[in-house]
Amino acid sequence: MRKSLKAAALAAACAVAGGALYGAGAATAGQSTANSTHEPYNIGVLVKDIDAYYGITADKDGVYQASPDSPYAQDLARIDADAKKYIDKAARKALKHGEKPAVVFDIDDTLLLSLDYEKRTNYTYNDATWKAYVNKADRPAVFGSPELVRYAESKGVEVFYNSGLGEAQRAAAVENLKKVGADVNLDAGHMFLKDKANPPAYLSECATAAAWNCTTVQYKSGTRQHIEEDLGYEIIANFGDQYSDLEGGFADRTYKLPNPTYFVS
Repeated sequence: MRKSLKAAALAAACAVAGGALYGAGAATAGQSTANSTHEPYNIGVLVKDIDAYYGITADKDGVYQASPDSPYAQDLARIDADAKKYIDKAARKALKHGEKPAVVFDIDDTLLLSLDYEKRTNYTYNDATWKAYVNKADRPAVFGSPELVRYAESKGVEVFYNSGLGEAQRAAAVENLKKVGADVNLDAGHMFLKDKANPPAYLSECATAAAWNCTTVQYKSGTRQHIEEDLGYEIIANFGDQYSDLEGGFADRTYKLPNPTYFVS
């Protein structure tokens, strides 16, 4: 379940680098407060912190963009540098032992940045507006993500996608990934999306045509298990912006990308 900023302000605050401004609302001389240790992070200050973290600016078309010099971009650069070193080493080791190495990427805010949507909706979520936004197929890349996808492919690693997007959004996802240069293995055999009407057999414990009861962790870990056990790959790395993208096993290493704008349980 995707939760808006207002529903997950405290969790998101922890994700903002350092949480440096938590004390910004502290009492001053002559001011009385509840002095409560239970008051959440002030949402107005939190939004300013998030904007600063991304270095948000509007381009000439009024689209909100992250700055390439922002703390967000710097955090991504460090993750990408580490991931490339690891993929190179792990891929060589796997191939030497006759294994088929693979990497798995989430899509939303792991490969395609949704910051303009989040900013325009004041960091809240609406299913209809979100689907319309995705179907425009015009999201920018998360900094460094297309390069990382292509890097993995260049090292002989099979690239898979494991996304919470619905099957009806497949065409838009493919078009958008092509636009940003992540044009690697975008076929149905490599891009796994939620198909609630016709769930795959490997999710039978939590999903049937009559009822979809999979949590995000069940859906994503079940898909990774399918990639490893049914398709015969060794997932050396799994990338996502939510902890629920990464939990549940079936990956040698996980990489959590920063995203303080929403929380998916």
